[in-house]
Amino acid sequence: MNEPARVASPPEKPLLVYDGDCRFCALWIKRWRQTTGDAVDYLPFQDATIAARFPEIPRAQFEQAVQLIETDGRVFRGAGAALRARAKNPARQWMLRCYERSPLFARAAERGYRFVAEHRKLFSALTQLGFGNHVERPSHFLVRWTFLRALGITYLVAFVSLWTQINGLIGSNGILPADEFMKDVRLQVEQQSIGMERYRLLPTLCWWSASDASLRLQCAAGTLLALLVIAGIAPAPCLFLLWLIYLSLATVCRVFLGFQWDNLLLEVGFLAILLAPWRLLPRPALEAPPSRLVVWLFRLLLFKLMFQSGCVKLLSGDPTWRDLTALAVHYETQPLPTWIGWYAHQLPLWIHKGSCVGMFIIELAVPFLFFAPRRLRIAGAAITALLQVVILLTGNYTFFNWLTLALCLTLLDDFALEKFAPGPLRAFLPFPASRFTSQRLLLWRRAATFPLGAVIISITALQLVAMFGARWPWFKPVAAAHQWLAPLRSFNSYGLFAVMTTHRPEIVLEGSHDGINWLPYEFKHKPGDVTRRPGFVAPHQPRLDWQMWFAALGNWQQNPWLLNLATRLSRGSPEVIALLEKNPFPDQPPRFIRATLYDYRFTDLAERKETGAWWRRQPSGQYLPPISLRKSQRE
Repeated sequence: MNEPARVASPPEKPLLVYDGDCRFCALWIKRWRQTTGDAVDYLPFQDATIAARFPEIPRAQFEQAVQLIETDGRVFRGAGAALRARAKNPARQWMLRCYERSPLFARAAERGYRFVAEHRKLFSALTQLGFGNHVERPSHFLVRWTFLRALGITYLVAFVSLWTQINGLIGSNGILPADEFMKDVRLQVEQQSIGMERYRLLPTLCWWSASDASLRLQCAAGTLLALLVIAGIAPAPCLFLLWLIYLSLATVCRVFLGFQWDNLLLEVGFLAILLAPWRLLPRPALEAPPSRLVVWLFRLLLFKLMFQSGCVKLLSGDPTWRDLTALAVHYETQPLPTWIGWYAHQLPLWIHKGSCVGMFIIELAVPFLFFAPRRLRIAGAAITALLQVVILLTGNYTFFNWLTLALCLTLLDDFALEKFAPGPLRAFLPFPASRFTSQRLLLWRRAATFPLGAVIISITALQLVAMFGARWPWFKPVAAAHQWLAPLRSFNSYGLFAVMTTHRPEIVLEGSHDGINWLPYEFKHKPGDVTRRPGFVAPHQPRLDWQMWFAALGNWQQNPWLLNLATRLSRGSPEVIALLEKNPFPDQPPRFIRATLYDYRFTDLAERKETGAWWRRQPSGQYLPPISLRKSQRE
């Protein structure tokens, strides 16, 4: 390499001189200032003092490339100048070492620099497209603050929703009593001598107690902890306990908490423990910056959720997804449609097909924007959020859409959120917190997050590869780890509606005293009375209503819990009856219970105007034949 030029009057601090009229240069100098901090000064060569201070450097040389003037008078230009300036930050010295030790790397760097310099207008436009006016390394303090509160609200809804139903679902007089389940499990543990392994295979606090009071206490604790997270008090310990309690309840609730959004809440909640501050009362100006690795793990999770949801629809071979007609029946056959879903169903077929194309683009193409430069990534977040809003307006998918919207926040940065920040938080911007952070704390956090990040990335890769039927030998250890961690329900695959249901069977439960005259049990939210308008219930999830939709797709032998439901109704269980809209037998439980299948269809505009009905239905067969409990059993 040639000996660098020198100036007679070197600066007191390394000085990088750039073209102030070049938009591309001006933008990226912001990033370099952030990288080097106070170690390097920056001035445009148009500054009146530059020519007088450094007459040895002609103006044409300034116009061609950046110049780094060192304190010993040496002058470097081009890629060498850029790499030396960035190397003032010890974390960025490796590229300069490559430049100095590898002539091949140095030539490639200089050619790359010249190419960019000769096409500055093009690269300036690309920078604007990808980054906007913020090319600096983004911070995520506001993102963390907002996301954790959104997650706290989601946990609050989930626990309160379950609290209102838990006695009827798994209480001692419920459909699937948790205490009976735990007694059976303890017996198996004793027979198989599993020992401590039982806590991994069945992770629940109900090992100590599965009483009704214990179940309600867990829901109450979850509610309180969620409020503490929203208030910003001890977020990391609270999030750990929230994850533990929700996992505990999901384990013993079995089919009633076996939905994909329950798994998603556990996976998001698990990652959030690593994102949250560990102080009792976090203060923005004193907190360690959010781990960039954890932020990227959240983005990877959102990518997996959306991309797998699109892939499973095509990989299933379902003809309605292949010919783009799935949405023509989706609004009608989804578990709990809204009245807006009724109107969406009336749209012409070409709109349904166009919407299906748009959905596939959002689920299969847009997720790749999650890893793009910030402007494209924000666009990906907005498009994904728009899809979630459309879904929650047309169907009741509990807290699933709201949780996905919260995940979209992790695609943003503080530049995108600062205009919406509350006054007290805005006072701390731009959050120069890292200088106050204990290096020991940062090292501990990295030691905890890096191995876990490697596990999560490996399992995600395994899940994506396995989705396409590939079996790679070097994934065997990852598959074994995934299987071992499976009971924690925090490393999941996703994909709703892989196969579209094209008709809507509904189970109508009926009771009778004499086996001749039958009265129906009306549910709170699922279709029953054809004149009742489909309503909004999300983010609350009526778990029994949802499970009835799944049961209608099979038979009662495949859903033994439904026989338990009929038994509880025959006994007049008040906890189970509370899950229903009304009890047609307030004075005495019925002697007989049966279940009849009906085929439900949305009415059209003309029919609803004439009859006022939102649904039309026809009987389609017997689901559960009449059953009767002996008097002694009922008593």
